[in-house]
Amino acid sequence: MSPLSRWVYALKISSWPKLLVPFLLGQGLGASAVGELSGWGLLTGLGFTVGLLVFIVLLNDWADQEVDRIKRDMFPDGCSPKTIPDGILAANDLLLAAMAFGALALGFASLGDFLHNRPYLVPAGLLCLLIFVAYSLPPLRLNYRGGGEFLEMLGVGLALPLFNSYAQSGQWLSSAAGQILPAFLLLSLASAVASGLSDEESDRRGGKHTLVLRFGNPAARKLIELLASGAIVLWLIAALIGTVEIPRWLFLFNAALGGWYWREMHRISSAAVTNAFPAQGQYKSALHRAIWLPVTIFAIYLLLRAGWGG
Repeated sequence: MSPLSRWVYALKISSWPKLLVPFLLGQGLGASAVGELSGWGLLTGLGFTVGLLVFIVLLNDWADQEVDRIKRDMFPDGCSPKTIPDGILAANDLLLAAMAFGALALGFASLGDFLHNRPYLVPAGLLCLLIFVAYSLPPLRLNYRGGGEFLEMLGVGLALPLFNSYAQSGQWLSSAAGQILPAFLLLSLASAVASGLSDEESDRRGGKHTLVLRFGNPAARKLIELLASGAIVLWLIAALIGTVEIPRWLFLFNAALGGWYWREMHRISSAAVTNAFPAQGQYKSALHRAIWLPVTIFAIYLLLRAGWGG
């Protein structure tokens, strides 16, 4: 592999929608709250989110290198090559790059404060970074001690959308946020739980304490499907209540879309048992579609409704 190919592989671009979708949602919520889309707010949010994303991806590989090595030893043919154990990149290079992109993220937050007088943008950006630090690094290291899934839920499902809403408009919350974010929090928790399915055995040997390990694979899948169905119910309730910013038909459409992929998840669920990596991949893919597609549709609608304000 060329040096560029090694870095592209390490960046895991296929996983980027996990943060780009909440970025887009937060931008849509902010723009809709004030009735126009700010190009500088969009740039600030995108720069911060990409910096945060690369920081998380690289630092996660650095923090999990021992568990990744265990998994490669246990399942040499059952998982993809790991960045550090397989010698794709050196551990120190990953750590330095992660720190650089974390600083870049805070630089974009500072830029947003300078351009738009957003005094809480840098503290909010620092909080987003610290959520992940608490997830993977000492002294808290909640991904190992337990509770990492709830921390991820707060980071992906709440902190990042609110950061982008504030970067875009100077406002944290709106009526639309109150009707979309509760369901998105449930979906973010479902995604966090699902992340542990394919690492069950290696996580146990590596000393992690995930919800999959605590309750077992079957119960974890039931929890994932319960959380996803709960999000659908919340969107149906939002359709009944109604809002000025989002029409009822859009809540109904996205609830139906989420229900379609929930059905696909449930169909695959019985095959996604411990160490059934292909079935687990299909299961998580259906879950991601149930999250990313409806939320992206909400975000695009809100952005189009706001219109370009310069």
